[in-house]
Amino acid sequence: MRVISYGGGIQSTALLVLAAARKIDYATFLFANVGDDSEHPATLTYVRDIARPYAASAGLELHQLERVRRDGTTETLMGRLTRPGARSIPIPVRMANGAPGRRSCTSDFKIKVVGRWLRERGATPNRPATVGIGISVDEIHRANRRRSEPHEQVEYPLLDLGLRREDCERIIKDAGLPVPPKSSCFFCPFRTVGAWREQRWQEPELFARSVALEQTVNRHRAALGRDPVYLTRYGRPLTEAIPAQQDSPAEESDDSGCDSGWCMT
Repeated sequence: MRVISYGGGIQSTALLVLAAARKIDYATFLFANVGDDSEHPATLTYVRDIARPYAASAGLELHQLERVRRDGTTETLMGRLTRPGARSIPIPVRMANGAPGRRSCTSDFKIKVVGRWLRERGATPNRPATVGIGISVDEIHRANRRRSEPHEQVEYPLLDLGLRREDCERIIKDAGLPVPPKSSCFFCPFRTVGAWREQRWQEPELFARSVALEQTVNRHRAALGRDPVYLTRYGRPLTEAIPAQQDSPAEESDDSGCDSGWCMT
């Protein structure tokens, strides 16, 4: 069994195009959706309107997976974060000094969801499934820290082909597809400050939802007697950290900090 962990971003969409051209040996793509209320809407739109029809036309399978509880109900990342009485925070919120906290979001809503799908179809430690991850040469440091599951054998097709992010964009354009937006949860604390500014200026409704989430998390923490946390590295509330007016900020390096290879690809 050979699958691609599809994130809806540039690198994994390039893998979709390469598979369609039969340049890599994968026919199944797995999109672990952390929730329609959590994934960036632009990513969900791209997967629905562009990636899935393209995969079907090329004879490839693109499955959308969700985290399912033992009682059969679906859990979203936003739902876990805002659940009344929640004591833990699965996303890497920032402490007062700007350092990110521990996270379980990628493991619980991406890796384990894909892993369950694979195990249900026969993957075992003795017969592991091959899982391709969309990490390009310019992000090779992310491959070095990928946690391997017992029932998986991880491959990095873009590294094997020596492809960089700009190569992936070219591959997508040459196939006649629009280049997808960067994939991530819209409230991810690993978003750059530039991305937060863009969200406040161009996606005010989404920014308001991010503000509401930060406030909800801190209400829960206050009830437990804990210090506040933040979605940016500035150590203050989102509405204070991100200015309301555009001020032509300097360019910022795009270091997501998410090194698993399962997010933001």
